[in-house]
Amino acid sequence: MTRNLIFILGDQLSPDMSSLREADPARDVILMCEVMAEATYVRHHKRKIAFILSAMRHHAQSLREAGFNVRYTLLDDPENAGSFRAQLLRAVADLAPDRVIVTEPGEWRVLEDMRGWQQAAGCPVDIRADDRFLATHEEFAAWAAGRKQLTMEFFYRDMRRKTGLLMEGDVPSGGRWNFDAENRKPAKPDLLRPRRRQFAPDAITRDVLALVAERFSDHIGRLDGFGLAVTRADAQTLQDDFIADFLSHFGETQDAMLASDPTLNHALLSFYINIGFLDPLSVCRAVERAYLEGHAPLNAVEGFIRQIIGWREYMRGIYWLKMPDYAASNFLKASRPLPDFFWTAETDMACLSTVIGETIDNAYSHHIQRLMITGNFALLSGIAPSAVHEWYLEVYADAYEWVEMPNVIGMSQFADGGLLGSKPYAASGNYISKMSDYCTGCRYDVKKKTGEGACPFNALYWDFLDRNRELLLPNHRLAQPYATWARMAEGQRQDYRASAHRFLEKLDAKERV
Repeated sequence: MTRNLIFILGDQLSPDMSSLREADPARDVILMCEVMAEATYVRHHKRKIAFILSAMRHHAQSLREAGFNVRYTLLDDPENAGSFRAQLLRAVADLAPDRVIVTEPGEWRVLEDMRGWQQAAGCPVDIRADDRFLATHEEFAAWAAGRKQLTMEFFYRDMRRKTGLLMEGDVPSGGRWNFDAENRKPAKPDLLRPRRRQFAPDAITRDVLALVAERFSDHIGRLDGFGLAVTRADAQTLQDDFIADFLSHFGETQDAMLASDPTLNHALLSFYINIGFLDPLSVCRAVERAYLEGHAPLNAVEGFIRQIIGWREYMRGIYWLKMPDYAASNFLKASRPLPDFFWTAETDMACLSTVIGETIDNAYSHHIQRLMITGNFALLSGIAPSAVHEWYLEVYADAYEWVEMPNVIGMSQFADGGLLGSKPYAASGNYISKMSDYCTGCRYDVKKKTGEGACPFNALYWDFLDRNRELLLPNHRLAQPYATWARMAEGQRQDYRASAHRFLEKLDAKERV
């Protein structure tokens, strides 16, 4: 007789999940399943699907080794019912459990379905909070209540106080909360930078790669060279590698971009934190120890911790506070479809070709590449935020809707009108030239402002401000660029508008740009 049927989702691969508390291997059954509905509700990158499926299979193996009875349904099992609900109902019919236990999902659509499981299954369904996060939904809602603007910096400070990370009593280490000003240096190629560890696919992963290649051949991405960690132990090894080899220089180059070195000193741990292999607070405490023991500078450690307990937690808070309406946000009324080169990297704009090409190859690009290259282009070009959101959710192996949607809808595309970010993250080619080496050898001249051969970002930037003037002029953080625009001669303004118009016409006509 089964006491509890414990349903583990694909991004809940931790032995410390709330659904597993008080689990009894002798009386409880764990349910895990690979379902086509989750692999195809958007057209996920091949490498993302492979990573999640292999990680799930390895986690199921570790649970069995711990003594649990794991009921696991493979994607290609002829009896696979194709969805979470259908798989649950099959298991309930077979096992007649006293109750179902599950940790809340990370996506609104799954939670909405999950809320109907109890009635459909005819037995109690206990949906538990996901306490891998520092702030509960109620705590974030209480913090947000009555605020005109939900400024992340103030939320982050509360998380520092709550965790005690980088705190000396009530005072932040170094006397400042934020060392971001020291973390904006461009990078130079470094042949001495340590090589990233890769893990050769084992038999489980090889089976998954073959399955994905067969079933998802028309999805974006490449599978060759797959070397992601698919076990908790290997993810821990990568955490140790980051702290030993990359953390000390992480801060200064976290906004930099190099064509020859797409990952620079980034942690590349978001895959493993978001799927459940690594505990975010434990990672932060390990990084803090590196500072306290003199192995890493404060600006690097603070910058990393801010991304985890500040930005990551804040994204989740915004998502659950504002869904489901948040998904349809479109403050700037952008409606242009996403250009085809977002799936092929076939564009003469070197920055976009480089970043999209790396995304196709690796299912990854770092946060500035996402924000200031692909995101910036989409914002300036007036691409529909829903299309941008769906692309980011598809192509990145660390993308789950709760973290990806607010980053794209709010931060990248300013589609929420400033709820999340205080200004649009719009920039001309000058920013890209300053923070990267992408402009070297590009067909477009970043120093040329308008006309044939000019960097498209230059005209698009001013045209974006001009065409959205009514909506954006009241934003005090845009006072300086609007003052600059007002001081320009009318002929110069017309040149910017005309250059942007010609470019967008070519984009709409699906001509190569």
